[in-house]
Amino acid sequence: MIKEAMFYEKLEDGKVRCSLCNHRCRISKGKTGICGVRENREGTLYSLIYATVSSEAVDPIEKKPLFHFNPGSSVYSLGTIGCNFRCKHCQNWTISQVGLDEANSIEITPKQAIEKALALGCRSVAWTYNEPTIWYEYTYDSAKLAKEAGLDTVYVTNGYITPEALEHISPYLDAFRVDIKAFSEKFYKEVVGARLAPVLESAKLARELGMHVEVVNLVIPTLNDSGDELRELSKWVFENLGEDTPVHFTRFQPNYKMKDLPPTPVETLEMAHLIALEAGLKYVYIGNVFGHKYENTFCPSCGEPVIVRGVFDVRDNNLTPEHKCGNCGAPIIIYGDYCGD
Repeated sequence: MIKEAMFYEKLEDGKVRCSLCNHRCRISKGKTGICGVRENREGTLYSLIYATVSSEAVDPIEKKPLFHFNPGSSVYSLGTIGCNFRCKHCQNWTISQVGLDEANSIEITPKQAIEKALALGCRSVAWTYNEPTIWYEYTYDSAKLAKEAGLDTVYVTNGYITPEALEHISPYLDAFRVDIKAFSEKFYKEVVGARLAPVLESAKLARELGMHVEVVNLVIPTLNDSGDELRELSKWVFENLGEDTPVHFTRFQPNYKMKDLPPTPVETLEMAHLIALEAGLKYVYIGNVFGHKYENTFCPSCGEPVIVRGVFDVRDNNLTPEHKCGNCGAPIIIYGDYCGD
């Protein structure tokens, strides 16, 4: 299903400029932007993927990962086709780096999506698996319906959305789970095909607009794993997003065009964890190392565990109904409610 795009301007000679993401592509007639799913047809920009769904699932919210957003709840997750990044290590490349005619998909309207989420007993809806920004028209319409139905909403995003697009959807978007893939422009240029600075600005803006923000940094051996870079990233989060912002350092596994590198040593992730705590961050996690103690939430005041996690689920909860530590009574930052047993 196609639909006229939001956030573009018409230029001379039938060209258009898309202002949905920070590539701000200038697109000639018959061509698409970098994302491959927004096409200029005779001077009008269209989304080619409205209601086009390649992936749907009911996930634990912890799988996003979101650890401080309705912990223990289920989220209805949807993905489409295409991406505005070219990450060489993409784990979902079979939907993000292929053409519309190469991936299997079905049509789910916004109304149908919200009805499914409610019927499945989910607490929220997430647009995930590939980049939700390029699916903006669909996610915007769906998010409005979700809020009317009492559901929370989530973008699992690379953060390349423009300020104007983020501000427009912000009344209907509760969580912004953003990847800061590295803390160097060199990495973004060579590995991702984008720039770091706009990602940082969108994360700051999401926080200012009142969204719950959690950061993921996939730590890749030799590329973004130096102590200095991890320290700069942690310092930036502390100074710009706040000490209560959850940060997840996750383990790289060889994938797509980056199969020549080894998995991230657990010791490197533990170093990142320590660096972030020393920078003043209160909620720091290690991801993709199942069973590691730093998948749990610890009280920043007394150090006791308040949420103990298994494999993408919650095993034990020591939070009071007021989101305080059950041991010392210190407040624990949680968006929404604890939804586990």
